[in-house]
Amino acid sequence: MLSRVLNMFRVADLRNKILFTLSMIALYRLGAFIPAPGVDIDAVQLLRDQANQRTGILGFIQLFSGGALTQFAIFALGIMPYITSSIIMQILGVVIPKIEQWQEQGAVGQRKITQWTRYMTIGIAVVQSTSFAFLFHNGGVIGGGIDLLPDFSAWTVFVVVLTLTAGMALLMWMGELITQRGIGNGMSLLIMASVLSSLPAQGSLVQAENGTPALISLILAFVAILVAIVFVEQGQRRIPVQFAKRVVGRRMYGGQSTYIPLKVNQAGVIPVIFASSVLYLPTLIAAAMPQTGWGDAIRRFVDDNLATPTSPIYMFFFGLMIIGFAYFYTAISFDPVKQADTIRKQGGFIPGIRPGPQTERYLNRILTRITFPGALFLAAVALVPSVVIAVLLGTGASSTGHGAGASGVTFGGISLLIAAGVSLETMKQIDSQLMMRNYEGFLK
Repeated sequence: MLSRVLNMFRVADLRNKILFTLSMIALYRLGAFIPAPGVDIDAVQLLRDQANQRTGILGFIQLFSGGALTQFAIFALGIMPYITSSIIMQILGVVIPKIEQWQEQGAVGQRKITQWTRYMTIGIAVVQSTSFAFLFHNGGVIGGGIDLLPDFSAWTVFVVVLTLTAGMALLMWMGELITQRGIGNGMSLLIMASVLSSLPAQGSLVQAENGTPALISLILAFVAILVAIVFVEQGQRRIPVQFAKRVVGRRMYGGQSTYIPLKVNQAGVIPVIFASSVLYLPTLIAAAMPQTGWGDAIRRFVDDNLATPTSPIYMFFFGLMIIGFAYFYTAISFDPVKQADTIRKQGGFIPGIRPGPQTERYLNRILTRITFPGALFLAAVALVPSVVIAVLLGTGASSTGHGAGASGVTFGGISLLIAAGVSLETMKQIDSQLMMRNYEGFLK
């Protein structure tokens, strides 16, 4: 195994890509600790301490920012505005013919979609940064008592909004650079870095509040879940495809057999990220509600039910959205109509299935059947660890009582899904680079 790791650094091109990716991630983590102008550092420390002792809105919104939001850093928005705009563009591609045409134009159309995604990301970043400036001034996120912007004025708000939006644009650019010049999966790697950055602090919190045996039990449970994730992520249904022989000139082409690999989890970790970003919006809206009267009632309902992983309402909506997004993204990433048409044009056929509409229906039926268990598995891995951790550590939906300090680890299922999924995809890309250069890869 060590020799295979060393092989990555023997190839100059691959070594440069890995070092470039690591340097971008290091810059991202550095920016997550640089506060925006006009922020009270003492209030930031108090906010971070409270975030470690709570579930609810504050614990939820800091997950994908890697703790940068509770720092009110220049990268406080994280990569979520880009994810949100990507979701919107993919949904609009189903209902707007122009975007659908762009999707069918290949690289040219993809550049147009990417450009509009960037514009939408900046717009969402401006709205979110403005909301955070007001929320962190009046304490709306945590119910009052902490003012991160004591010198609150129009100029301060402008500087904060400009800083956070520019930080988001820089982060988006860094993700695209990792995709182009690094080892790929730029946005996913940044999300993984954000999620994994909180795990050491959560582990120390578990040990401090519940003791070493609870920490060991938690690690063993996470290892078991990680093995199950890798097992399902690698599972696939192989559809055999046979190509007919044809003679061109004096040469004979075709006649070989291949297969179409349909993964059990065709959508990867995207449904979990999509569902999390959708649940991210009600928490922000509720945080902007008034602190008294009906606004306080709505905020408490969202905090107790839609931002608490052990709440039955949260588990129902989150699981339902994961299953729905799994089917949605699978339909986008694998089109049976296009696949059947491609096989027909290349002179291939699935044994026992006629080319054309019958191949399309066959692929659609197989894809629907294997997507269902994959979607159920995604929902289970995202939800079951919350219940298991609540049982092991004695944490409930409440953020008070014994073990409440460990409540942040209820995001362990999401963290493991993202970490395992992105790591497998990254290792596959590195493995393909090694195989092209006649080196033995990681994957068997």
